[in-house]
Amino acid sequence: MSTLFTTLPSSVQVTVQDNILLVKLNRPEKRNAINDELILAIEHVFTHVPAGIGCAVVYGEGGHFSAGLDLSALTERDAVQGLHHSRMWHRALDQVQFGTVPVIAALHGACVGGGLELASACHIRVAETGTFYALPEGQRGIFVGGGASVRVPKLIGLARMTDMMLTGRVYRADEGMVIGLSQYVVEEGKALEKAIELAQKVASNAGMTNYALMHVLPRIVDASQEQGMLMESLTAAIAQNAPEAKARLAEFLAGKAKKVGQ
Repeated sequence: MSTLFTTLPSSVQVTVQDNILLVKLNRPEKRNAINDELILAIEHVFTHVPAGIGCAVVYGEGGHFSAGLDLSALTERDAVQGLHHSRMWHRALDQVQFGTVPVIAALHGACVGGGLELASACHIRVAETGTFYALPEGQRGIFVGGGASVRVPKLIGLARMTDMMLTGRVYRADEGMVIGLSQYVVEEGKALEKAIELAQKVASNAGMTNYALMHVLPRIVDASQEQGMLMESLTAAIAQNAPEAKARLAEFLAGKAKKVGQ
């Protein structure tokens, strides 16, 4: 294990399985509620992903992925302090979304508030059947501050997020997959196993392909059609020119690569 992670607090534990980085939220007694120490540890981990890692998996110890912001740790802040605190969350979760490797979230139990903000910064989400999602900030007289207002509407749409915050609506796992909060639903106790299986597939991709999906595709989606098409062309040209892409294409043409569906 890299010495980069030896100083992490006990609330975040990191292990390596082959070329997969496993990142565990480890505050089960608090339903993995996120305090400043934990979110800064997340930032540190994803800023210092070791060489050779192809994908990361984030999961929670105990009965829940994360019940959100640890309200018991909140201190009274003025507007400027509150602004900087929110921007600290943005900085940390940007390292998850726009870091060096794709990230898969293995969800179970509560995926609420700040927990949903962390999950929405990941690239793939696997939910167990008992997972539930909520944004209770609207019922508590506050507003999301960890990036939910940007990321969650891109997953489920503006109207659904507005409903969640106005009414306190809770989505269950099957509903969550239908509307875009997860891409997979699995049996109880199987999310981490499925996430690792997917991570192994992701880690086997060409590095440029994964980079493009993490860094370029989101910007294409946010761009005008003309700008998006140009970014697509440039990215396609760069990707196909990589030696790894040429080798994989040669394998396919020689009949040595798996076909779609195999």
